[in-house]
Amino acid sequence: MKKKKHNIAKKSATPRAETKIRDKSPLAPLSDRVIVQPLSPEESGISTPSGIIIPDTAKEKPEQGTVIAVGPGKWNESGTERIPLGIAIGDRVLFSKYGYDEVKVAGTTYYVIGESNILAVIS
Repeated sequence: MKKKKHNIAKKSATPRAETKIRDKSPLAPLSDRVIVQPLSPEESGISTPSGIIIPDTAKEKPEQGTVIAVGPGKWNESGTERIPLGIAIGDRVLFSKYGYDEVKVAGTTYYVIGESNILAVIS
């Protein structure tokens, strides 16, 4: 008995080059994910004007950062093309406090965030 060959149409593999990355970022996000570098204490206002840094126990988690890499976007419902993200590299974004995954690469902390967890772009 012969086996039937199924002709399954595969989604065309998106080349990694479609992922937009700034300055040799060590991470390349997939789908609708964004790599964000959290702001430093001075940039985010966690330190006082005199330079005293408020300890981690007295502050909330940071919720602002700079986008350093953007994924290629999600596939549309029919699976024929990608829907690009509305966020660009270099944007300063406000994101949900608990809507990210923290990753440390070579001593630097990055957040991997889904586009739906980004609340606003700060101008």
